[in-house]
Amino acid sequence: MEADEVAYDGDITIFSPQGRLYQVEYARETVKKGATTLGLKFKEGVILITLKNISSQLIELNALDKINQINSYTICTFCGLSADARQLIDFARDEVQIYNIWYDEQISIKTLVENICEYMNVYSRFEIVRPFGVVLLIAGIDEKGPRLFATDPSGSFLEYKAICEGKKNENVTKYLEKYYKSEMNFDTAINLGINAIKKSTNKKINSDNIEIAFVGKNKPFQKLSIKEINKHIKKDKT
Repeated sequence: MEADEVAYDGDITIFSPQGRLYQVEYARETVKKGATTLGLKFKEGVILITLKNISSQLIELNALDKINQINSYTICTFCGLSADARQLIDFARDEVQIYNIWYDEQISIKTLVENICEYMNVYSRFEIVRPFGVVLLIAGIDEKGPRLFATDPSGSFLEYKAICEGKKNENVTKYLEKYYKSEMNFDTAINLGINAIKKSTNKKINSDNIEIAFVGKNKPFQKLSIKEINKHIKKDKT
């Protein structure tokens, strides 16, 4: 960092002479240190796959729940600070219920993401708060079909066919860019996701350290069981 930039390092509301908001950039660095998380659309739905960061053998693995349901056809996972993610997920659930009460219909995935990101952006514009140190991957089915969005600590968002965040996400992204096909079926998409996430770690992938969930057309939120995950991992080895 240049000397004239240091004065802007601790202020969330002032741009540096180079047009940077350092606290937002630092929040993005927190995301880069998170456990690898990816999402990908397939022909009939969307899949989320995430590694669990197991820091101790004493941790109850069932307590590491990284994929969450927002409503029956909208799911979410995160990369970064879990406490920040919980607040945003609770906000998203409230938005879904409020919209349903007011309009008596399901909120579109894009509208939900817009509302979440407006909320996140507020936390990048006031001195008494800090940016959320987390990226959400929000997947679901609405009137336009399968949708997959990723948020940013700044409050921006993009829609993706496939997206990876976290440690060594560049390796995973390159793999997805090479092998991803939008017309994949469910099994092919799961196997692609497992193969892709292996590019981010030297550890053995098994049902203890990976979590997989999906939504599909006329198929509400469902997490794969340990047996189903092991089946796909075993199939990948054959």
